[in-house]
Amino acid sequence: MKSKKIITQIIEDKIIEINGLPVIIDADVAGIYDVETRDINKSVKNNPEKFPKGYIIELTKVQKNELVENFHQFNNLKHSKTMPKALSAEFLRKYFYYFTISARKAFR
Repeated sequence: MKSKKIITQIIEDKIIEINGLPVIIDADVAGIYDVETRDINKSVKNNPEKFPKGYIIELTKVQKNELVENFHQFNNLKHSKTMPKALSAEFLRKYFYYFTISARKAFR
């Protein structure tokens, strides 16, 4: 497993701001966990008790377009019909280290 310092840096490098909040886009969260984005979104949908209200933002079409225009790493979202989600960076920082191996498998 990666060290806490490395994981913290990976999370920090993925943070962007949406609605004045530091967040990480679902595709980047999937990259951190080495799973597909659809698996992250399925986990969020199927386990709402694990993801407190207010920690997940579903982007609007306007926000998605701004994301694509301002961050080249999100160009693959340009033609996607699915609106990306953004997870609070605070949530990820707070809970990342508490996920056990079995919890991570839930994303798979």
